[in-house]
Amino acid sequence: MGKILITGMSGVGKSTALQLLHLRGHRTVDTDTDDWSRWVTLPDGSTDWIWREQAITDLLTGHDAGNLFVAGCKTNQGQCYPLFDQVVLLSAPADVLLARIKARTDNPYGKRTEERDAVLHHLATVEPLLRATATIEIDATAPVERVVQQLEELAEH
Repeated sequence: MGKILITGMSGVGKSTALQLLHLRGHRTVDTDTDDWSRWVTLPDGSTDWIWREQAITDLLTGHDAGNLFVAGCKTNQGQCYPLFDQVVLLSAPADVLLARIKARTDNPYGKRTEERDAVLHHLATVEPLLRATATIEIDATAPVERVVQQLEELAEH
């Protein structure tokens, strides 16, 4: 029974991996919903989409059968890292991320110029922080079936 966080930049394939893991019979949670995340206003007036920490804590402490794969990338996710067995960073080069974002039809984020610029900014500033705290990094340019196989192998150890 493994509890695995799948994190990484927009367009890296977190949702696609979750969909395939779900089809393979695993419990999956995408934290990009109001059930798991909420908007907060920061002191400088900007907003941030963060985890509902109690909801995530309850999810992780209440999970007791099979594997659980949770996907997300939030500024406060590190507070829940001790509750995960693995923190997996999916990574891919900027050109791959931008091509995937442009091609996807199930998520409008990244279609506007300022959103693409934000993705590149996050790749340069946020991904190194994720890499420093992840327990493992997986190359998300591999076929999604291979990425999912690697995730399943991590959950079994």
